[in-house]
Amino acid sequence: MVRLITHNMLSCHVKNCNKDNYPLQFRDAVVEIRPAEPNLGFLERFLPKLEWAALVQTARELGDQSLPEEMPGDSEGGRDEEFLMRLHRVLIETHVEEGAMVCRGCGHVYQISAGIPNMLLAEHEVGR
Repeated sequence: MVRLITHNMLSCHVKNCNKDNYPLQFRDAVVEIRPAEPNLGFLERFLPKLEWAALVQTARELGDQSLPEEMPGDSEGGRDEEFLMRLHRVLIETHVEEGAMVCRGCGHVYQISAGIPNMLLAEHEVGR
């Protein structure tokens, strides 16, 4: 399944594509929100691994305006629960079921069907 938590780690790996290859841009995305039990502790620990600007940009492209432009700072007791619940919805509950992810650099298209992205490359596209 293409969830935004996974998408935030994907870049284009076509041979010689090393400029503007992250984040992959969704095209013709069919989005489904699937409720899931929140694990706010996991989200709090996962935050340092996120490319925040890319996540916000992608969420907005998919129609979700709930995340702030800047990542909220950590207070003594952790981040605010309301923020973590919005983050949970974007990262965990947002699923892209159909469509494609397109590299902004080389234009390579990674199709998404039944929630599964085809990240395989043809032999001539693979960098060695």
